[in-house]
Amino acid sequence: MRIRTISGGAALVAAVALSVVGAARAEHGAARQAARHSQPRANQGAGTNANLQERITRIENGLLTPVAVKGAPSHPRKMAAEMARLKVPGVSVAFYDHGKIAWTRTYGYADVATKRRVTPDTRFQAGSISKPVAALAALRLVQEGKLNLDENVNDKLREWKVLENQFTKTEKVTLRRILSHSAGLTVHGFAGYAAGEPVPTMVQVLNGEKPANSDSIRVDVVPGTIWRYSGGGYVVMQLLMTEQTGEAFPALLQHMVLGPAGMTHSTYQQPLPAALLASAAMPYRGTGLEVKGGSHTYPEMTAAGLWTTPSDLDTLAIELEKEYDGTSQKILSQAMLRQMLTHQKDDWGLGFELGKDEKALRFAHGGANEGYRNDWENYMGLRQGVAVMTNSDNGGEIADEYVRAVAKEYGWPDFQQTERTLAKVDPAIYSRYVGTYEMAQIGKLSVTEKDGKLYLQADELGPELIELLPESETNFFVLTGSFSVSFEKSDKPSATMTIQAGEKFVAKRVQ
Repeated sequence: MRIRTISGGAALVAAVALSVVGAARAEHGAARQAARHSQPRANQGAGTNANLQERITRIENGLLTPVAVKGAPSHPRKMAAEMARLKVPGVSVAFYDHGKIAWTRTYGYADVATKRRVTPDTRFQAGSISKPVAALAALRLVQEGKLNLDENVNDKLREWKVLENQFTKTEKVTLRRILSHSAGLTVHGFAGYAAGEPVPTMVQVLNGEKPANSDSIRVDVVPGTIWRYSGGGYVVMQLLMTEQTGEAFPALLQHMVLGPAGMTHSTYQQPLPAALLASAAMPYRGTGLEVKGGSHTYPEMTAAGLWTTPSDLDTLAIELEKEYDGTSQKILSQAMLRQMLTHQKDDWGLGFELGKDEKALRFAHGGANEGYRNDWENYMGLRQGVAVMTNSDNGGEIADEYVRAVAKEYGWPDFQQTERTLAKVDPAIYSRYVGTYEMAQIGKLSVTEKDGKLYLQADELGPELIELLPESETNFFVLTGSFSVSFEKSDKPSATMTIQAGEKFVAKRVQ
């Protein structure tokens, strides 16, 4: 499962994948009607208004699933129908092209209860998109000589230090490794704190001490040896930055990144001040119900604390284009930004996920907080990009489909549908797989058969059925998610089910 639209514990990747593809199938009238009243805004320099509207309409009517059946007719999805199917109340999109925001589009509701619609100025929690924005500030501190990319962070940390152990005897945790998720640090992501819950200090988060709801952040792999996503590493960076500057993190980011970039609707303040709540999207579960108490508070600001808009993200990307060219240095010098967008470990730079096509030079990040799912995709080489923000746990699927439609419309090299071959198998074999399975990460999974088709359903994720399409007698795929399912080849009932979602997760049969 790609990091760009997913966050949360590494062991929950399969659960999140299932959650995304197993979103509600029932129609949601309010969201559908709201999508019909979407609000387009176009800027000059992006072609004629008529041509631009035609492009947007093709995108809205051409959402694409990640997987297609080879040889089968294509069935693009419409935005209104997808919002209804997935019970996603609101979506905001901004697309930029060669230094200008070419168009924005908003759909549905920021707050269903009050019928307040999403506008281009509606703020969303960015989730892990907070990381590359925070990384810009860290690199600016490096540029100013206050931090060093390659020294042991313990040399500057004061109130708390990374616990030294057998993994850190020769290799140390450095800022470069933190930024590129190769420091060997634990804790993938954070759940935040619901309204009324006590919020821990940074040291409590780092130590995993109550009221923190996450594990302690420690080194359990030799730093520099592997890539492993770690929101925990970014919390270490947050403490490092605030200790070295003596500033509160929101103020630090405001004057080092948000202000210089012109991000006028963005802040790292946690929780969001009451005066700004009227312009914020409320978070919703995949059931369509609002997250109890509203948006969660994230003291782990580097990892998940940014409130922003798609237009502000695009505005930042445009500034980074200028800095890459050397025509601006409001945040970073040309040399530092180019280092940021250079592969450090696997597909990662210093804060951004990077594409493999050096000419296109894709830099991107996804984000997922409680009740929010977002994606931010940029091409330095093509001078284009798009930000999609949603206020639903199910929004990741829409963001993926929307980006895929944009990629097709504008000829981007990535985000093409994967074709899978549908095999002809005897449905009689499905009876071997029908049953209840259990996976430690998400609980019970049910496999059922109906009308000669096989379905998967996760009790913890709702009653929706996900059709499993056969690639062979034992291997199956789904159209709406980047995961596959395999069963043991046997004449007897299958004892296990394996889900491949970037990693392998085994579910054991319990009945």
